[in-house]
Order: sequence, then C-alpha cells, then structure tokens
Amino acid sequence: MKAHHEASDATGTAGGPAAPPPDPTDFAARAEWGRAARRRSPRPDHADWAPAADRPDPVALLEEQATNRVAELIPIRHARMMVSPFTFYRGAALIMAADLASTADSGITVQICGDAHLSNFGVFGSPERKLVFDINDFDETLPGPWEWDLKRLAASFEIGSRARGFSRDEGREVTVAAVRGYRERMHRAAESRVLDAWYDRLDADTLAEWVRTERLSGHAEKEQVKRTDSILAKARTRDSMKAFSKLVRVVDGELRIAADPPLIVPVEDLAPFGRTRADDELAMRELLRDYRTTLPLARHPLEEFTYLHMARKVVGVGSVGTRAWIVLLRGRDDEDPLLLQAKEAQASVLERFLAPSAYDHHGERVVRGQRTMQAASDIFLGWQRAAGHDGVDRDFYLRQLHDWKGSFDIETSVPSGAKLYARVCGETLARAHARSGDRVAIAGYLGGSDRFDEAIADFAVAYADQNERDYRAFVAAVESGRLEAASEV
Repeated sequence: MKAHHEASDATGTAGGPAAPPPDPTDFAARAEWGRAARRRSPRPDHADWAPAADRPDPVALLEEQATNRVAELIPIRHARMMVSPFTFYRGAALIMAADLASTADSGITVQICGDAHLSNFGVFGSPERKLVFDINDFDETLPGPWEWDLKRLAASFEIGSRARGFSRDEGREVTVAAVRGYRERMHRAAESRVLDAWYDRLDADTLAEWVRTERLSGHAEKEQVKRTDSILAKARTRDSMKAFSKLVRVVDGELRIAADPPLIVPVEDLAPFGRTRADDELAMRELLRDYRTTLPLARHPLEEFTYLHMARKVVGVGSVGTRAWIVLLRGRDDEDPLLLQAKEAQASVLERFLAPSAYDHHGERVVRGQRTMQAASDIFLGWQRAAGHDGVDRDFYLRQLHDWKGSFDIETSVPSGAKLYARVCGETLARAHARSGDRVAIAGYLGGSDRFDEAIADFAVAYADQNERDYRAFVAAVESGRLEAASEV
C-alpha cells in the first residue's frame, strides 16, 4: 500500500495542492488555512468507509504482528481479543491504521496518539500530585492526521455502545458527544491565549464538579456522580504501596515479585542456563544508570532507589506478546518501594502508512510523543535500550507501574453516563492535539456547525460494522486452528 504521507502533508486528499503552513504568528492566516483545507477535503467526505478491493486480510496482519512478539504469549493475546468485538478492536490498531490510510483527511498534521480508543483514557497523578484525566497510552504515537485519532475514538464508542446493548440512536448520541466535545474544545483552544491553550488540562476536582453540574441540569443521573467520585477516590489509593502489597512477597527473607505464570514470570525463571542473579543485578544497575539520563530532572529521586527484582508481566490486550517487565526498587527501607514498568516499544503501526519516526529509538519516540500530548507526565517516564537473554537489543520505555491510576468502564454505563464520558474523552483529545499541532487551523477546518460531527458518526457506524466482520473472521481463524487462543487469560 502506498505510504499515506506522500499525499497527505502536501495536498490533503482532494481539490489540488495545499498552500504551505502559514506563519505561526499570523492567526488569521492559520484560520484561513484550515478553511481552505475544508474546501479541498470537505467535511462530509469523512463519513465514507468502504473496504478497498486490495484491503489486507486482517487475520494476516495479526499473524504478521505476532512474528515480533513472545511466541508463548500470543495465544493469550488472541484469547483476550476473542472476548468481544470491542476487545478485538482494542488489539486491532494495525488493521485500522491500514484502513485509515485510505480515508479522507485535511492535510493538517499533529502528534497523534495512534490508538485513541475509549479505554486509553483515564486518571493518574501529576508531578504536582494532582489527579488528572488524560490519554494514557502512546505506544503508537507519531505525527499524522488528527482525524485518525478522532475516528478511532468515535468508532470505539460506537462499538462500545453496541456491546452495552444501547439502541442505534443512543449509540449515535454517544459518538456525536465525543466528536462535538472535540470540536467545541478545539474552538475554545483556538480562541484562547497561547499559554492557556498549552497548559489547559482536566483535573479530578474539575471533572467531579462538572459531573455534578450536569446532574443539576438534568444531563446526568445521580449514579454517575457517585460512580465518578468512587473512581477518583479509588485511583488515589492505587500507588506503589498498593501495587507492592499485591505483587510482592518475602522469599527467604528478601522482597521478590510473586510468580503467577504465565502472566507474571520472575526474571530468574526466564534466564538461560548459567545466568546468575549477580549477572542480572549488574546488568540492571547499568541499565538504570543509562535510563536515568533520559529523565527530565537534574536531581531525580531514582538516584535514591536500589534495584531488588524484576519479572515479565503480561499487560493489556493489544500489547500482549510485547516484552513488558515490572521492576522492584527499594528506597529508604522495605516500606519505601517503587515499582516501575519497562514496556517494549516497537515501530508504530502507523509508520508503514505515514513518514517513519524521526527517532531511531522507539522508546524515545513514545516518550517524546507522550510528553508533547499529555498535560502532565510521570517524572519516571524515560527510555532505554537493552539486550534480552537472546542477545537481541530492544527498545523500552519506563514509567511508574501505578501512580494514582484509574479508569472509567463504559461496559457498565447507561447511555447518559457513556455520553458524559465520550464528551470528556473528545475534549481531552482536542487538548492534546491543540498542544501538538495547529489548533487554529483545525478549528477553521471544523467550523461551527455539526456537519463534521455527523460525518464522523456515520463513519463510526460503518467502521463498527467492518470491525464486526473482522471479528468474525478472527474467531473463525481460531476455530479453524489457523490461530491459537489460550483457554485462560
């Protein structure tokens, strides 16, 4: 398939060549640039979705991905994807990237998440110890068309609404809420002062107050207020001490991450014959020293922690099979633990359809993209390249395993609650794009009407249908023996 960037950045998708981006200080020209993009690539064109005649086999794309992953974990990935069309969608970022490459876009590029489905948003702790709501997964981040993120988000809400049994109209209202939230927040960002747009974020107190206001205006139910308060309160308890009590045990007088194979496997159980504990400890000290150089602070608390143990951990749905480790460190004493997650960063699924990453290190690609898009990032967010027991160098990024982490579950939501969550996600995505791209031009493209909202909602319905067809093909591949799925996940 032809690389999308050959057409996108220079021309948009229709209507002739685009003018080059205007001077960033000329706000009127930036708005006109966005309106001109609308003329080249009309907003109703975003409604279109039909599979190309040469569309890749979705099962073959998953098989291709598996070749770069831990073979023994692939059946777990397949089992998690088999649960429902929505869990399949979570693992189908490559499939959708291939599909998005043939869809309309404005030609306006931002730093995109690359996998902006509804489960990749949530709350976490900021360096200032505020609980904030933001995007929380950047494995696929890359510069690209902002519409790709929004289409993936919108389709996820349509698919999630179907999973909940919402009516067709209810599901559409949820999806439109996400797109309208994006459009209206982008307009506010375009009209605000520069630094206000850059620093804009949604903290937990503001979120909770907004839900209460929606309750008073009749747009939310009492249960949504209670659920929001509960999620935020629970998130504040999910820190290293909570993870420590769940994952760590005392073994022969020493702190060790407890084994729970195949989901959690201590490093010593994976080491080749002849590899000693001293070898692992020496290697980890060197790796942590190198990782320290990628962290943002000149004086960093990592310097006060000592390595104790690590284990491979299966995480997520789409990520299963990539190498992910939890690393146990000790500070002042055994009551002062820190748990880090080191997650393998492979090439973004977007790179075969867009320009390659500007970074040779995919861990750095993830971290740089995350720091650009998030309002606040973990102070332990950094990257590292490490050789595995097989001698192969691989890229990783590191962060805290849990730092006030919390998520909202649409699978138990009523339509009014799903609409609230959709709007918050849409607004949050707009904030991220406003920081990483030309918010004035995007607002100019979106316009003030709901034409774009309705077009994306149409796309979401059509793509949810496609996802269901792909899911059935995937299940058939498992049932035929072409793919293997674990019996337990």
